Amino acid sequence: MAALPRPMELCFAASAGTCQRAPTISPNKRRAGGSTVRCVATAPAPMGEKTEYRDGPLERAFMGLFARKMEKYATKKKQPPGPEKKKAVWDWDYESFVDVSRRVMVGRTGAQQQEAVREVLLSMLPPGAPEQFRKLFPPTRWACEFNAALTVPFFRWLVGPSEVIEVEVDGVRQRSGVLIKKCRYLENSGCVGMCVNMCKIPTQDFFTNEFGLPLTMNPNFEDMSCEMIYGQVPPPLEEDPVSKQPCYPNLCSMSTPSVPVCPKLQA
Repeated sequence: MAALPRPMELCFAASAGTCQRAPTISPNKRRAGGSTVRCVATAPAPMGEKTEYRDGPLERAFMGLFARKMEKYATKKKQPPGPEKKKAVWDWDYESFVDVSRRVMVGRTGAQQQEAVREVLLSMLPPGAPEQFRKLFPPTRWACEFNAALTVPFFRWLVGPSEVIEVEVDGVRQRSGVLIKKCRYLENSGCVGMCVNMCKIPTQDFFTNEFGLPLTMNPNFEDMSCEMIYGQVPPPLEEDPVSKQPCYPNLCSMSTPSVPVCPKLQA
């Protein structure tokens, strides 16, 4: 039987992380070079520094599945002469996944970018899945709290470590919030427009309109954390504070520091 994929591990290049040696394993299972060393993060990497992730086969498979679906909408990269070699799902890494997202943005308005992500999300589901989700998870407190609990382990590969938190929804305190400590997607892209058009808005709309379970996402561009609130209806983009967010001039390769608002939010 093949070995189970190891869980995603992460550490920081900065001194925030501490490395610990994993328990000794039998010699026939030990990799060359000695026993495994796992890195345990104690805090998110500081702004301007990237968290170092060690993705296992399962995480890379998720990246590959999403990236291959998104390639349909991405501008083509220049390839060397010869037959094009198609990547297997496990050949992708997070940087190439972000690169595909960036190429999806090229030549598209914000609304078109959001629609492309919606189509990708729908293509990942079996037929009739949204209708079944609505039956299984009507917008009750239990459904909101259950989906918040599922978000933490299932989306760690995409957004990084997170935790369930208590939030207030329509005057009721409930554990239907998720605090993403430092969003991996925003950290690696460094792009406000990608955060809003390729993640926040389409994810909110997908849960709220396709699944019938309201979701609001509140990214914090000061520290790259993000709060997800299941059960809260998101505001229109023009009323959302993110619509006035400027670029990250030192982090984003597509930034326009001379304007007060990220141009990708106005396209």
